[in-house]
Amino acid sequence: MKKRILIVDDEPNIVMTLEYALQKKGYQIFIARNGEEALEIVNREKPDLVFMDVMMPDMDGYETFEKLKTNEKLSHTKLIFLSAKNKPSDIEKGMQLGANDYITKPFSIKKVLKSVENILSI
Repeated sequence: MKKRILIVDDEPNIVMTLEYALQKKGYQIFIARNGEEALEIVNREKPDLVFMDVMMPDMDGYETFEKLKTNEKLSHTKLIFLSAKNKPSDIEKGMQLGANDYITKPFSIKKVLKSVENILSI
């Protein structure tokens, strides 16, 4: 069974880049453009991994992740923050919330794929 990945980002270029690279590796991809959409898709599709942008309209990635974590059925879901916010305090906040990784933009697709592989093999 294909591993399921949700990409949550409001930047079309980021979404397209990740979607292409991850589908090429055989993952099933879902896309959300904001936090509310992400929560709906996560509840319906129960992905194995979520890529979450931090800076999004309405509800940021941190808040979305905190809401996601409150659902016990989704406790197996892994999360990678993917953000232009690259200060040590931003990265620390994401990791303290329980993220499995925090990748800063601009990013290397090789690094992203390696992180996905490592996290999903645990």
